[in-house]
Amino acid sequence: MPQDDPKTLVSTDWLAQHLNDPDLRVLDASWYMPDAERDPKAEYAAAHIPGARFFDIDEIADTRSELPHTAPPPEKFMSRMRAMGVGDGHQVVVYDGAGLFSAARVWWLFKLMGHDDVAVLDGGLPKWQAEGRPIEDMAPILRERHMTARRQAHLVKDVTQVAEASKLGASEILDARSPGRFAGTEPEPRAGLRSGHIPGSRNVHYRTLLKDDGTMKDPEALKSVFAAAGADLGKPVITTCGSGVTAAIINLALERVGHRAHALYDGSWAEWGMFDELKVETG
Repeated sequence: MPQDDPKTLVSTDWLAQHLNDPDLRVLDASWYMPDAERDPKAEYAAAHIPGARFFDIDEIADTRSELPHTAPPPEKFMSRMRAMGVGDGHQVVVYDGAGLFSAARVWWLFKLMGHDDVAVLDGGLPKWQAEGRPIEDMAPILRERHMTARRQAHLVKDVTQVAEASKLGASEILDARSPGRFAGTEPEPRAGLRSGHIPGSRNVHYRTLLKDDGTMKDPEALKSVFAAAGADLGKPVITTCGSGVTAAIINLALERVGHRAHALYDGSWAEWGMFDELKVETG
């Protein structure tokens, strides 16, 4: 059972107790890799936690970027949240249809925009439904709510900063992709990308941070996962993955173990794997 923390992770019990709080906002942030062949919008329309709004990771993004679902400018984030009735003074709980997958990305986005009162639902919709809790298929009635966003630049890194960290070793770079993709023995799901990993990075596959039921491991077990990966948590951490989604699961886990100096490489392998001038390691 997680220790409920409205700034990181809350249980289904916690959400059930607070579901009718006037200042609670629940977001369905389901997103899947193309090979999953799942339609998150259709699934949301068919069944979601009562009152939940759908957060479209691909649309609430910097659509001018050639990279997938890059963090949006604060102005776009503010306008989208205002229209969804999510604003200042709200406690936000984010979940997804996989258990604990893309919800962490939206948790990180809120932190990036200066909002701390946001948590991921541990175990997500699968756990909620398995426990027989209420769902609905009606879209909520939305009333605009004022939202301010102040971008926290220290929570995100660009390719230049990551290249410097790789070269100097002042930060730990932790990669959430599968061991095969990290080693370069499995092909990348996105066409045209090289295989391998950022030199000096370490592999912390996001699934190693989760229990079999899709909930996050307790802080002591998380520390053991980081230790097994050879991660020095005495250093600042930069997380990375394929496109900046599962990397955020590492950020959430770091927050759960009390490690605050962490940032996410938003371009991730979708960017690094594209440029021949950036070095790649395999094995």
